[in-house]
Formats: sequence, structure tokens, C-alpha cells
Amino acid sequence: MTGLDYEMAFRAAPVGLAVGRDRIIVDCNGAFAAMFRSAPEALVGRSFADLYPDERHYLGAGERFGHALRTQETFASDRVMRRLDGELFWVHVRGRALRADDPHADTLWVFTELPGAMAARNASGAALTGRERDVAAQFADGRTAKEAALRLGISPRTVDIYRTRLLRKFGVSSTADLVRRLLIG
Repeated sequence: MTGLDYEMAFRAAPVGLAVGRDRIIVDCNGAFAAMFRSAPEALVGRSFADLYPDERHYLGAGERFGHALRTQETFASDRVMRRLDGELFWVHVRGRALRADDPHADTLWVFTELPGAMAARNASGAALTGRERDVAAQFADGRTAKEAALRLGISPRTVDIYRTRLLRKFGVSSTADLVRRLLIG
């Protein structure tokens, strides 16, 4: 067997791959860049903070990722991220630190976009249906029920039904609390 071209394999992988150093993107492949609606060269050198809904979520995730990467080999999470055009979307993130003593120093990340049809888990482990995920993403993106209905092509009443289900699943009493739970995890 001839030698594998690892550079080509990294660039052509069908999932988003990124290499980080001190929470800065030092390399990424085309699938990762496309997920965030960018070119790879435009992401290299940028902070991963640019891909989070806001700074608070970036800092909170860093604490959780850092702790997990110090104590276990890999870290995985389903979470909401932000494309460079501002749209929020769900991803499954799996990461590995190359140095347990400094878990943010050098990291490897795999990002897989979670389409509306895939089930998500909240903190209590309840699965979301595809439509619940779609509606939740609309609220996380700051849309009202009417705006979500228009965007999804369903009635506002249907959005309200799904909102009620989401509130119950996440054990919260308001849309604002729901969004906080969605974004923080």
C-alpha cells in the first residue's frame, strides 16, 4: 500500500475538522468552513469565539471543555453555534486535547451539523423531535413565534404547540429561559 496523503484526507473529509491553539483556529478543512459559511483561509487565525452565539457562551463552553479535556480523552456535546452571517444552528462537537495539562493549548475538533431531523438531547436526556429542533433553533436565533412560523412554513398556533412542548421538556416557564437552556446546555 502506498503512503496516505494526510493533508489531502484532512482537506477532503466529509465532516468539519479544525485544529485549535489557545482557542484560535490554526487550520480547518472545507467542510468546517462551509458549515460556518466561510472560506478556510478566512477562518484561520480567528478565535473560536466568533462561532459562538455570544461571548458568555464561548467562555462557558471553554470552562466545560477545558475541565472535560483535562479529565477524559475526548469531549463531545450537541450545541448551538453561530455561522459568520449570524444564523444559529445545531452541531455535534467532538474534541481532543493534545496536552491534558493545558487542554486549550493544542486541540483537534470534529463538527457535524445536526439537521432538523436528528434528535437532540437536553440536560435531562429528553430527545427532541426534528420539528422541535427546528422550532427551538428559530427561538435561539431570536425569532418570535410568528417569525418562526413564517420561516418554517407552519402556522403560529403550531409553533405555540411546539413551544409548549419544549418548555415542558426543558422544565422552564418562558421562551427566554428556554433559549438560555438551549444555548448554555
